[in-house]
Amino acid sequence: MIIDWNDIDTVLLDMDGTILDRHFDDHFWLEHVPQRWAAHNRTTIEYAKEHLYGLFRSQENTLNWTDLDYWSDRLKLDIPLLKREIEHLIAVHPHVVEFLLFLKQHRKNVWLVTNAHSKTLDLKMKTTRIGPYFDGIISAHQVGLPKEDDRFWGKLQEFVNYTPERTLLGEDSETNLTTAQRFGIRYLIYISRYSSKITPRPSEHFQTVEYFNRLIPPQGTSTVSLISTNAGCPA
Repeated sequence: MIIDWNDIDTVLLDMDGTILDRHFDDHFWLEHVPQRWAAHNRTTIEYAKEHLYGLFRSQENTLNWTDLDYWSDRLKLDIPLLKREIEHLIAVHPHVVEFLLFLKQHRKNVWLVTNAHSKTLDLKMKTTRIGPYFDGIISAHQVGLPKEDDRFWGKLQEFVNYTPERTLLGEDSETNLTTAQRFGIRYLIYISRYSSKITPRPSEHFQTVEYFNRLIPPQGTSTVSLISTNAGCPA
């Protein structure tokens, strides 16, 4: 893929795993919440994980998946408070600010588009202070559909004025990239190093980068050439 930034007006970026380290979220839901739930219900960590992981899976690809109020009610825990207990783990991925500055310098419309709940957004924007780099922030809860739903990207145009064929989307979810592809968004980039704790693997279906500095062209040019992921080459 050749990315010519002259052909791109709008950049849509996911939050968790894409611009922020997903280690916070993985640790929160897979370790911290089970620990607190087990203590609250006087049961073992092993039982708590088995029980909660099943509940979490039952709400995948729905707005409930990221709805902190839903989980607070379902689990009888103060989920926003529990998130603040480990907010020190919230971190911006390397090279994200560099990339956002590049986009601003080249007058691109830059939107944070996330499934995250408003209470999660408030905490993470306060902690990272990256909100001012964006022209706007849209939660799927405002749109009324998760990004896994094919209808999301059309509905998003009621909030963000963008032309799909002149838009770049950065995501750590291949499912969300697939729904965007079906809608016609042209430039689709998979972020493989979504967590600082994992070994990144390239997508078999989408152009892949570990960090956004790969999308910043050399000085004096507006284009970036990305190696095809089908060749099995590292991004």
